[in-house]
Amino acid sequence: MKITRHYLTINGRRVHYRRAGKGPPLLMVHQSPRSSSEYEPLMQEWGARFTCIAPDLPGFGHSEPLGIANLTIEDIADSVMAFVDALGIGPVPAYGFHTGAIVLMSAVRRFPEKFTALSAVGYPILNEQEREILGDAYIPPNPAKPFGEHLVWMWNRILEQSWYFPWYRPDPKTRMPFAHDNPELVALIVDDMLNCNDAYRFGYRAAIEAQNDIPAADAEVPPALLNGYVGDPLTVHMERTGLLPKGWHKSTQANPLEQRAASFDFLLTQRAGDEAGPLPEDGHQGFLPVKTPLFEGLIHWRASGDPKRLHIHAPGKELGMADVSDAIEIDMPGHGLADKWKGAAPADWQAWQDVIDAVAAHFGIAKTSFDPPAKGDIDRLYPDLSPSRFGHHLTEAWGIVRAAHIFEPWYEANAAYAVDFDPSDLEPERLVIEHRALIRAVSAKQLAMALSNK
Repeated sequence: MKITRHYLTINGRRVHYRRAGKGPPLLMVHQSPRSSSEYEPLMQEWGARFTCIAPDLPGFGHSEPLGIANLTIEDIADSVMAFVDALGIGPVPAYGFHTGAIVLMSAVRRFPEKFTALSAVGYPILNEQEREILGDAYIPPNPAKPFGEHLVWMWNRILEQSWYFPWYRPDPKTRMPFAHDNPELVALIVDDMLNCNDAYRFGYRAAIEAQNDIPAADAEVPPALLNGYVGDPLTVHMERTGLLPKGWHKSTQANPLEQRAASFDFLLTQRAGDEAGPLPEDGHQGFLPVKTPLFEGLIHWRASGDPKRLHIHAPGKELGMADVSDAIEIDMPGHGLADKWKGAAPADWQAWQDVIDAVAAHFGIAKTSFDPPAKGDIDRLYPDLSPSRFGHHLTEAWGIVRAAHIFEPWYEANAAYAVDFDPSDLEPERLVIEHRALIRAVSAKQLAMALSNK
């Protein structure tokens, strides 16, 4: 099942969302510090019966923050309601996990008419001692640092959060039953962390500080299922709910698979309404479906001014990094937010040109411009940065983008290859952008090879 991606500007703020499936709409709200990407497997499955719609919460994924000091869960819930209104899909059933459950509970309590049902998984009802445990120590500041030290913390914090809870208290008594060391899974979560960087704390803090928003027993609200699974440290909080409104139920499943099945079955009983039709999206940026002999997926694009050309970034880069105007910039396959090649990325130019031609034809643009590729030996310029057990690829990529400002090529660290540079280019906030682009550029080496053979 295809998952499409979209931008929509609401009250001057860019919101990114995913959509998949057919049938009545289902709103899906993610946990912290994730994005709507965490729901891709569920969207593939549940999309057979619902049009699954999952936004990135403010400041997470690719949605812009609200810009509100002392952000509250009500602020976040209000932004989700503005999103629902902008899409015109309400009243709607909704599914939320952890932070997503907290956001939706706030919304359901205050705007019950906007919903037809709620499935809230792992909804916490924290006492003051628990709020202290999940306070500053749980979400410490982690600004980018000159030599990438923040990346070491980020990787290990995400890795070990599946080992014990809370993550910063390693102890046999706090062990988690579903511990893992899967670098691909950790990398997915770290990618979400890289998108929001130190700002991850604000949405997290709003969720931790949220009060119990379960409606009163006599409240007129849509039906709801509060559930969880054995091993989730928040499942025990269902014992604290007290009397629930009419049509509200609690259940605990043995594992995450059974929990998701129970949530889906409940939502199916509330499934009603019309098939979701076309949804609004921005006209100056988005994701274009492209199909060529070797590529089928979404190409991320953005237009500036009066576009007269298609602009292509250099290998290892992505759109937005060059100073261009009056152009449509795109992320090439395996770069930025574009989809990857279905198989091995090609090293011949024609396959890449086919993608460019398809995008140019869609926008009716004949002229194409290119950023120059880096100079040097391609094999050395673009080493394998696949996720590794201890996250070494993150610090390796940081070292590369830092050295690239000082030497050309970056791997020749001696006076003969020194280049002039502006010291401000080495500010961590700037390197963050280049580092994120390089980590995402899984096809950088192949693009460089194809350009050399062009």
